[in-house]
Amino acid sequence: MKLPSGRMTNWLAVVTVGLFVLTWGLGQIDYAAIVGGFIPARISNPGAFAHALGPVYVPAFLTPVTATLVHGGWMHIGFNMLMLMFCGRYVEHVLGSKLLLLLYILGAYAAAAAEWALNPTGMAPMVGASGAISALLGTYALMYSHQKVCAIGPFSANVVRIAWLAAGWTIIQLMIALATSGSGGTELGQIAVGAHIGGFVAGLVLTRPILHLRFRKGPIGLNKR
Repeated sequence: MKLPSGRMTNWLAVVTVGLFVLTWGLGQIDYAAIVGGFIPARISNPGAFAHALGPVYVPAFLTPVTATLVHGGWMHIGFNMLMLMFCGRYVEHVLGSKLLLLLYILGAYAAAAAEWALNPTGMAPMVGASGAISALLGTYALMYSHQKVCAIGPFSANVVRIAWLAAGWTIIQLMIALATSGSGGTELGQIAVGAHIGGFVAGLVLTRPILHLRFRKGPIGLNKR
């Protein structure tokens, strides 16, 4: 199966893998997680966090993005990059490179927001690109789904499709959380199920507005790649 080309998808993968190899080679994965990972406590109580872990060099509002560049090990980054290259290229084929990057960043923030909502005082760093990639996966699932869905009462077919996809993804993530609750998850901690759900739902919700931007007619040629 030949995947569509995807310049931005390729660049995201190259930068992410390059930074992982650098931190892994220097033996600084744990340090990178603290410096660049998203830590809910930094948002809820910055003073207490600084007292507990000392100075951090990445502003808290940027850590949802920098967290996508930090991974706990080869299996962690390998699976994430596999999903990025598959879903990302198909999504970029429709949205174009700029809007793919926008969706990726918004997905990263939605993933961080979901993790914060689940555990606002958490001190464990959330790392990995899976939250942002989940947003691409949500958009991919919505755009390429061929299952016929009918409207239910006042809810349009599009709303029903989003609800079914969100419910299915949430159930899968909760099952993963249950199955891995005693295994330690990824190398740096438990699997960030909240981030996966938040990113996926963001992808579902943002698909239509971003498609409108992509194909709208006007003086700004957003429909050109």
